Amino acid sequence: MKKQSIAIDMDGVLADTETQYLNFYQQIYGESLSREIFTNVPEGDALPNGAVMEFLFTPGFFRSLPVMDSAVAAVRKLQQKYDIYIVSAAMEFPLSLYEKKEWLTEYFPFIHWQHIIFCGDKSIIDTDYMIDDYCKNLDYCKGKPILFTAGHNLNVKHHTRVNNWNEVVKLLL
Repeated sequence: MKKQSIAIDMDGVLADTETQYLNFYQQIYGESLSREIFTNVPEGDALPNGAVMEFLFTPGFFRSLPVMDSAVAAVRKLQQKYDIYIVSAAMEFPLSLYEKKEWLTEYFPFIHWQHIIFCGDKSIIDTDYMIDDYCKNLDYCKGKPILFTAGHNLNVKHHTRVNNWNEVVKLLL
């Protein structure tokens, strides 16, 4: 019997981009900002000085992203029941493609390379579930969309929401 499939986003779902933005901002600008700066603001506008876009083009930004709490263990558990695909829009930022692949090799070596999809448009993905932090990806999901909470999506009400990886496991297993 064929397993059901899950497409899992990287940035903001497997990788903690908000923490990375705050760490980079403090290192470069010498100012410590609160996580609340991301609340209900488009991600690209959250930091002063156009810093989000600056960081997305900074060598090492994607490679050194922290892993979301419990993400590795949760994906391992899900993989026992589901075919897992890591899906990331890695084409917009030139350095991200290589850095994201290296990051996945380090933290998720159990995901086969054939189950890693770097694309520009996630509407082509056809899985039973999609876990993402952006409605622009979930609104066109062919399967069941699952919204992973991030500061920029707190007002979204039209998708099933999970706040962390423990909730993902509880929902899908």
